[in-house]
Amino acid sequence: MGCGSANIHFIASRTKWRCNDCKRQFSVKTNSIFESSPLPLGKWLPAVWFLANTKNGTSSHELGRALGVTQKTAWFMLHRVREAMVPTETRMFDGIVEADETFVGGRKKATMRTELGFKKMKHGPTEGKTTVFGIAERNGRGKSRVRAMVVASRKRSELEPHIRSNVFPGSTIYTDALLSYRGLKDYQHAFVDHFVTYCEGVVHTNTIENFWSCLKRTLHGTYIAPRAFHLDAYVDEQVFRFNEREGKDADRFVTALKRTDGRRLMYKTLICSNPSLREGQRGPIHRPQPLHQ
Repeated sequence: MGCGSANIHFIASRTKWRCNDCKRQFSVKTNSIFESSPLPLGKWLPAVWFLANTKNGTSSHELGRALGVTQKTAWFMLHRVREAMVPTETRMFDGIVEADETFVGGRKKATMRTELGFKKMKHGPTEGKTTVFGIAERNGRGKSRVRAMVVASRKRSELEPHIRSNVFPGSTIYTDALLSYRGLKDYQHAFVDHFVTYCEGVVHTNTIENFWSCLKRTLHGTYIAPRAFHLDAYVDEQVFRFNEREGKDADRFVTALKRTDGRRLMYKTLICSNPSLREGQRGPIHRPQPLHQ
């Protein structure tokens, strides 16, 4: 298993295989999200099926009741399955592409109690929320496809590098009237002002807005209040289901199951709130790289 040799034999007493060349023992769970888990595949496979095929996601309480495990165990299982759903496609989007951003999180309180009384807090539609940026390739190669990621802000310096690393130069980009999208060189850019209308002929962002509605139904209806440092995983989960929406349940299950190979997620990594440490400890993730200018 470790050296790639096919010279192996089965150890019946341990239900494992052993490589005769490198002398390492392994099982079907080795080098996957199932590795080091005491749970049998009879519980893992339904968990993959649930998350791949439930449109609005599966809560840890629901999965725990269905599999007969604790809520904490089910929560860890779901996050390991989400690790397998991290996008692996590296192809640049082209043709007609929509770009938009949204905000996830609850409303921030207008006042905060202090020792001296009540202090008025900064309040606005984006205050205390997390920004998620997304792009949608509109029917470029059959069905529309989406990519989404958590970003620090909706400033131009934050959004434009993501566009350039995911959209092929010369493509047509449709956005809303946000000033951060103005001045996109090497692209054919058109925008629609949502204060006036939501569609001007073929210029609209309805495809990515449809994805936002699916994402927020999942976050608000099923997961209620996910932590900000876990939001990337929930976004990847919804991206997977959206991009695989036209397939059958069995097809989505097989696709998700194939991605479990070569992925690991340790519990200490999962509960770590430091983004740099979490990214450094995650398994191999293949994301599109920016083009060299």
